[in-house]
Amino acid sequence: MPDTSVPPRTTWTITEVARRTGVTADTIRYYERIGLLPAPQRTAGSHRRYGPATLDRVQFIQGAQRLGLALTDIGNLLAVRDTGACPCEPAADLLRRRISDIDAEMSRLAALRAELVTMADALPDENCPNPSPGTWRPPPPS
Repeated sequence: MPDTSVPPRTTWTITEVARRTGVTADTIRYYERIGLLPAPQRTAGSHRRYGPATLDRVQFIQGAQRLGLALTDIGNLLAVRDTGACPCEPAADLLRRRISDIDAEMSRLAALRAELVTMADALPDENCPNPSPGTWRPPPPS
């Protein structure tokens, strides 16, 4: 008896790719415009059709964005990946740079937190001086 089951789909519409990857169709079009995704195949009616490689690529882009990498950096990694070479070395450099950026931001936030704690610990105070112009404390009643 012949197999009458439907073969698995190997291409999807932009809407299906968007649903499967959790991004919008506009995001997919944007990725195409800036070169993160190659131009898709088109049907006779000029509808986009995407293959499994597109799903993988969008998921790669999403993962890199979650790490805080810029789209230009992601594009550079994809360009290396597209050559067939391992993108590990450039990825390591980008990740080390991102770690350094995070460390700097954490230091800035720690200093801000310390300043806020100092301010909060000083409140309320009976001997609270009149504020200088531009501060958040309203003037005392007359």
